Amino acid sequence: MIARRSLLSLPFIALLLAALPVRAQTPLGGVAEEAEALEQLETLIVALDGETILERGFRGHSTERPTNIKSASKSVISALVGIAVDKGLLEGPDQKIAPLLADDLPADPDPRINDITIGNLLSMQAGLGRTSGPNYGRWVASRNWVRAALAQPFDGEPGGGMLYSTGSTHLLSAILTKVGGKSTLALAREWLGPVDGFAIAGWDRDPQGIYFGGNQMAMTPRSLLAFGELYRNGGMAGETRVLSRDWIEQSWQRRTNSVFNGDGYGYGWFLREMAGHEVRYGWGYGGQMLYIVPDLGLTIVMTSAEEAPSARTGYRDALHGLTERIIRASEAAE
Repeated sequence: MIARRSLLSLPFIALLLAALPVRAQTPLGGVAEEAEALEQLETLIVALDGETILERGFRGHSTERPTNIKSASKSVISALVGIAVDKGLLEGPDQKIAPLLADDLPADPDPRINDITIGNLLSMQAGLGRTSGPNYGRWVASRNWVRAALAQPFDGEPGGGMLYSTGSTHLLSAILTKVGGKSTLALAREWLGPVDGFAIAGWDRDPQGIYFGGNQMAMTPRSLLAFGELYRNGGMAGETRVLSRDWIEQSWQRRTNSVFNGDGYGYGWFLREMAGHEVRYGWGYGGQMLYIVPDLGLTIVMTSAEEAPSARTGYRDALHGLTERIIRASEAAE
């Protein structure tokens, strides 16, 4: 079950924070100042039980302006797959992908390609060689991204260790396009339309016109917050069920461990304990972050300069540290 805390003092807190200048906001004022000191950070939004209690743009950036959320969009792809399963367009995580992508399979494929499932793609356990990292440029320069991803030699076994690859989520976008009968963007706008504030402002496509599964998606920080709230609310948008609670629970179940930092990884979501609480987060290159702390009712969005790395520089760890500070501040504000 997805637990959440009841905050009887929330309306008072929200009004107080809205009325006071940042320096007077205690302890969240200190959080805002700490955030502003991170030179790569462009925006920060903190919502507590659905109420925005801190929203800032730094150095001329705005939470209402679209930004490239990079691989944080993999969480959006996961949601679309879950909705497709809920609608009966896909059988579920154990469904094999080869029959769905038969027209794009290599002429003489490795037999293991027949073992890859929808769930393997979602959890980065397909076993196919990576199209991310040093292989990314060559992959996106290919004439057919789907075929190129399927033609990668196997570096592992389907269901084995994580091989983080945007090619895997792009295959999911191709599958969604096929079973949904519409572009992935059209499906996202239709299926996630009931989510108040959600919108995709721009999204790159491959040479065949398939929207880029898991990268190059433009969204405002407020829209990313709205998407996070869908998960925090157990798949509900107001009185409308958009995504099944079961899919959220499946997505937040540890399937493998991240090769980047050892964190757990589910279906398009990283899993980590922070300040004594279970946190689920989407992470995009440069520091495009969506954090959800279910038991505290917290949803946090951070967007950053997209051209600078975040992992090897320690910046991602700084954002994790800021999130822990927000968690502690929200507890102190109760």
